[in-house]
Amino acid sequence: METLQTSLLVLLAVAFVIYRQLRTRPAEGTWTLYTAAAMVLLGLVTGGLFDPDHLALSVVLFAVEAVAALALGAWRARTVRIWVDSAGVAWSKATGWTLLAWLASVAARAGLYFAGAAAGLTVSAGSVLLFLGLTIGIQSYLVARRGRALTGAGRQPDTFVE
Repeated sequence: METLQTSLLVLLAVAFVIYRQLRTRPAEGTWTLYTAAAMVLLGLVTGGLFDPDHLALSVVLFAVEAVAALALGAWRARTVRIWVDSAGVAWSKATGWTLLAWLASVAARAGLYFAGAAAGLTVSAGSVLLFLGLTIGIQSYLVARRGRALTGAGRQPDTFVE
């Protein structure tokens, strides 16, 4: 897939994910986890994650990108509003802070991209897909976990009897 096509696909996917986050929806987040997993897989399959001419530097940049993706996703997850309705269903909706965190995520990714290019690394669309898959996946997972914590889902029933 060409870089332009991949870039457009990534922009569409991110726009759709943000659109869905701005709507009130169940906090379970399974659809978003599948989307994130597909992005990670596509990023890995696309290849080009490491520059063979600058292997050590590209591995360091990859590690920094992965940590940044996870940290930014965790930050965005904390900005999502989660509540439980009268039926006991957990709901989520992004806030203005979530949008601000998304802008920071895009700026951080662009900064890492340009830092790699300035250092002489060959950059690929696969790394962008991997970054987005990781950041969207961790955000979705943490939002779903917060929703389960509010509803008590996933907890083992108490076995202690007085």
